[in-house]
Amino acid sequence: MNYEVREIEAMCVEEGFSDLRARTRTFALRIIKLFSSLPKSTEAQVLGKQLLRSGTSVGANYREAYRSRSDADGARQRGDGVVKQSATAQDIVEGEHCRVPFGRQCEQFISKLGDCLKELDESSYWMELLIEAEIVKKERLTNLLDENNQLIAIFTTIAKKVKARKKRPTS
Repeated sequence: MNYEVREIEAMCVEEGFSDLRARTRTFALRIIKLFSSLPKSTEAQVLGKQLLRSGTSVGANYREAYRSRSDADGARQRGDGVVKQSATAQDIVEGEHCRVPFGRQCEQFISKLGDCLKELDESSYWMELLIEAEIVKKERLTNLLDENNQLIAIFTTIAKKVKARKKRPTS
């Protein structure tokens, strides 16, 4: 699924998410609830713990990415001296209300986004195994898998845009 930046932002607003920090926290809470409801069989618990680790680390990694982006904003305050404290996905991608990280912060930001993507991919894998092992019905995980795929699309878009901006010569 490919989502345009404006579509991504619209989805966030429509779903009541003010930014990706809240959205990844909600994703983690959904993973925790799923794990709590899994059968107590060894297979379910082993797969569930793997999903619990990967699914809850997405938000933590994004917070670190966000922090490195915020640090870069602080280092390059706008001419009016005001730095936006919170940014939406569109802000980060388009750089309208916040600046793309630079130097070391940019590398950290991109690295942490990559970590988010790895954890989301791993989460998808564990959910697929839960379905294929017939531990959880596919219908029960459809919405969570869809959210996982949407987050992958969002983080991929942000990473590509930041990398592209990083390559542009500064004026």
